[in-house]
Formats: sequence, C-alpha cells, structure tokens
Amino acid sequence: MADKKTFKIFVVNPGSTSTKVELFEDERSILEANVFHDSTILRTFATINDQLDYRMETVRGWLRENGVDLSGVDAIVGRGGACFPLEGGTYEVDERLLDDIRAARGGIYHSSMLGVQMAKALQSEFGGRLFTVDPIMVDEYQDVARVTGVAGIWRTSATHALNQKATARRHARTLGRRYEDLNLIVCHIDGGITIMAHRHGRMVDGNNGSGGDGPFSPTRMGTMAITDFINQLFHRPEDEVRKLCLATGGLSSWFGTSNSDVIHARVEAGDPKATLVWQTMIYQITKHIGAMAAVLHGQVDGIVLTGGLMRFADIYEGIREACSWIAPVASYPGELEHEAMRDGALRVLRGEEPAKKYTGKPVFDGFSF
Repeated sequence: MADKKTFKIFVVNPGSTSTKVELFEDERSILEANVFHDSTILRTFATINDQLDYRMETVRGWLRENGVDLSGVDAIVGRGGACFPLEGGTYEVDERLLDDIRAARGGIYHSSMLGVQMAKALQSEFGGRLFTVDPIMVDEYQDVARVTGVAGIWRTSATHALNQKATARRHARTLGRRYEDLNLIVCHIDGGITIMAHRHGRMVDGNNGSGGDGPFSPTRMGTMAITDFINQLFHRPEDEVRKLCLATGGLSSWFGTSNSDVIHARVEAGDPKATLVWQTMIYQITKHIGAMAAVLHGQVDGIVLTGGLMRFADIYEGIREACSWIAPVASYPGELEHEAMRDGALRVLRGEEPAKKYTGKPVFDGFSF
C-alpha cells in the first residue's frame, strides 16, 4: 500500500503592522512567525496596496534568515480581503479574484486585502496551488436577514468568517458531530465583535461589526439609534465618524486606548467608570446572543465563544450566567485563522471537497421585485 502523501502548506495572514506566517506539513506546524513591519515606513504609503513590495521584502528576508525553503510547496493560502460577497469555502485564487480584492469591491478597506496578493507573489516564485479560505466578505444570509426599513438598502454581512467557521468546526468535533449538522451561535470577541447564527454550516444572520453594528468593542462604536447619530455625530467630519465605526469607538472612545489589559486592570481595581463600561460591553454581547437564539427558533446546540478577549474570565462568566439557559456555553480563547486556512486547503488537496471558483459577482445583488 502506497504511503499517504504529506502536503506542505504555507499560510500568509497580514495585519495592520505585521504579517503572520506559518508553514505546515499536513496538520503539523513546522514553523510560525509574526513578521513585523516598521509602522513609520507603512505610513509613507498612500494606500494599503502600495505596501505590498515592502511587506514582501520583509517576509522574504524572514524566510532567508530562518532557512525556510518553500520549494515543492503544495499550496500557499492567503487571507481573503474585501472581494464581492461570496459563500464560505475554499477558493482557488485567479486574476479576477485578485483584481477585485485589490479594488476592495466589497467596500471594506483592510490589511487583509494584501493576503492573497502576498500569497500570489510567493506562489509565482515557489509554485503550488493558490487558495483563500472564508474571506471576510462571506455572505450566507437568509432573505429575511437582508431587508431594511429603507427600500433598496440591504443589510450586508462582514464578519470574522475565517475564525467563526474554524471555531465552529472545532466545537463540533468535541461533540463528535459535523458542523453542517448543528445550530450554533458563534461569537468572535476581540478588537471587533461579531455574533452570528450558524444554521447547518451557514451563517444565516449576525451583526456587521466593521460597519458599527452590534455590541461596542475595544475599537468599534456599536449600534445606536439613528436619531442619536444625527443629533450627536452628523455634524462631525466623515473621516472621524468612519473611524468611530472601525478604530476609535467603543472602549477606545471611553478611555483613549483600546488596550483591553489596561482597561481590565482598572476594572479589577474597582474603578466605577471602567467597571460599568466593561460590564455594558458584556451585556450588549448577551443581548445579541439572545437575538441570534430567536433567529434559530430556540433550536441552539451550543454558544461558542472565541477571540482574544476570551482570555478574561469575567466575559465568559457574564455570558454563561446570562445565556446558558439557551444552550451550553463553550470558550475557545484566541483565534484559529491559520488552522482554518490550512484545513481549507487540506480538504481540497485531499479530494474531500472541490475548490470553489470566484464568479466576480456578489452572491446577493437585490431581489427580482
């Protein structure tokens, strides 16, 4: 009997001031690093796309310094940026997908748009197949989740799809079940917070965290009444308001920093302002979990918590106390983004599922009426 083939996979995951990379042989991690980029240099570039050559220089330098040879790699996987909305899955990257991510067709301007571009640069040098898995623009909403109270304006999905689905799959394995057979409420709780209803493998509703929708978070303002927005924020510069949605809202607005460790230390010291604002963030999370329970008609197999803020025990306890009557609550602190990219590639390489092809059209573009 022939030996089972071992697949060599390299993943590329750019962030605002660094690029995380990891080399796998099948499920085994061989080497990983967080390659930092000088923020003073990054600020000299007019656009995120303009950072590509500089970031590639630093990543190639890291490969040389650590003696990493990607020759013979089976797949290179880049984190997916803001292409047109699409269904979840593993996509073979082609020029159409690359072009749409460069152009941020999905309307979100984020460092993730460099993921497939950096992966493409490496693939051109070392070969292998080129994939992206569950980009940030995964849209699997049911129809009733799309309609708003203004004709022709639709709710859009922008979430931590990569980590959401990876953590949901991991939780399903702990139950001896398939992700596709479960109803789960998955909460990514970190700098941004997204809370999604997963029905049998599809994220059918949730909040648009990058759009300021949902609970406030360390960096995002969260939901507020439109009248409050008009009365309090409408007169402010557009750039300032956009930053409140993505970077300077939430805890950052209250405390002048988004450093959760600093803020939580004030909570532990009994600071009344920090305690109230922190508990309100948890309270808002539990409200949105309740909303997703209604989306799933109360048929919930589990509430799954993930993300960097789950290192704080009081967040887990606050959610468990408020929501365990809905379903059992499980916590997986941190993120599984690299494992998700690896596993998506492995499923295709092993023939367990076909790679999807990007169509260049939004998965949803309005109704026929």
